[in-house]
Amino acid sequence: MQHRMMHLVAFLLTGPTSHHHGMWRHPETDNRFLEPDFYEHIARVLELGKFDALFFADVLSLADFYKGNFDTVLGRGGQMALLDPVPLIAITARVTQRLGLGVTVSTSFEQPFQLARNLATLDWLSKGRLAWNVVTTSGRSAAQNFGVDDHPERDRRYDRADEVLEACTALWKSWEDGALVIDKASGQFADPAKVRYVNYSGNWIKTRGPLTVPRPPQGHPVIMQAGSSPRGRDFAARWAEMIFTLQHAKPDMQAFRRDISERMDRYGRAPHACAVLTSVDPIIGETRSIAREKQDFVNGLVDPELGLALISSHIGIDLSDYPRDQPLADIDIKEGSRGSLDVILQGTRAGGLTLREAARHFAISELCPQIVGTPADVADQLQDLFEAEACDGFVLTPTVFPGTFEQFVRSVVPELQARGLFRREYAGATLRENLTAQC
Repeated sequence: MQHRMMHLVAFLLTGPTSHHHGMWRHPETDNRFLEPDFYEHIARVLELGKFDALFFADVLSLADFYKGNFDTVLGRGGQMALLDPVPLIAITARVTQRLGLGVTVSTSFEQPFQLARNLATLDWLSKGRLAWNVVTTSGRSAAQNFGVDDHPERDRRYDRADEVLEACTALWKSWEDGALVIDKASGQFADPAKVRYVNYSGNWIKTRGPLTVPRPPQGHPVIMQAGSSPRGRDFAARWAEMIFTLQHAKPDMQAFRRDISERMDRYGRAPHACAVLTSVDPIIGETRSIAREKQDFVNGLVDPELGLALISSHIGIDLSDYPRDQPLADIDIKEGSRGSLDVILQGTRAGGLTLREAARHFAISELCPQIVGTPADVADQLQDLFEAEACDGFVLTPTVFPGTFEQFVRSVVPELQARGLFRREYAGATLRENLTAQC
């Protein structure tokens, strides 16, 4: 009988930090995030470790909610994307054979025809290894960068996203398999009967088609999503094949996974059709005491002011004038991104953290668990969460870059493999094949 196998995905962001805001300051972090060979190296390391995929998160503006400017986030090295991740998929595809490659692209500003064309091209260039991390982008500053002054509220953004996915799906299907003939002797290049117009028309989106790119190797990219609000969860339940979630403890993870399964059932989808991956930050030491010392050191590099600025960015509210010593759960916040705020509150309510304390905790790991210990200890903790069905695997975010991934591949992956929890070889050639294979 086949058994569940853990999925592993690496979180990348082309800037000074991922989740841990002190990452770029660590003496062993290599801040070469503007150099293409840097990403080639990381991709090779992850493929050596048989990871399902890497994915690039993205940020479409310099966050300026805090104090009305971007001084804190830019000056102190907060979350930002200094490169467009789309070309990096092509770069990493050239140096890998089986590793899945995910890219974050917003549905709020791009037209479906261009999205479908770009993503189909990347699926071809990677020979069927592309994932699309679908986001709706809540930030007003990002909207203004695209000439949108009145950015729609959350539910309307997801309404548009549903139509974008419907239109892209129709465009990817506008070419049937075998439409390209390329017969030199007969002179037939393609079979027009296997290519059709789309003529999609919704409230937000219209597109004629057909797509100019033949149907990609996977049919369509693997759909990845990270919605946390009720509307975002519904969207993920309808479309996602991978879900990236930020939860704080095992009960939170289990409740989230159950909720997604129930929502998927309402869409007629089986729970195994989507892998729920929870975010963790591994910190590995040769001994437990060394691991704890590493944790204390890197956590000492965070800047609480930067944490406060980035919370402001995530929830869309300037927190600079709010009382720092008041419990965050008691602060009356009526606007902004409800899903992001709920995730932050979930991680601070139990401890009654003040805004100042919450800012420091957020700067450490965005309130995701730090998995700390020897390689065996880290494997134990991951195994416990996996076997308790808190998740189907993990999105690993680095505290040292790229050292976290290098050390995890060398020391933790063999532990997981020895326990029969993780693949020793890739099962298929495409990301979807590897994602759906059980062993």
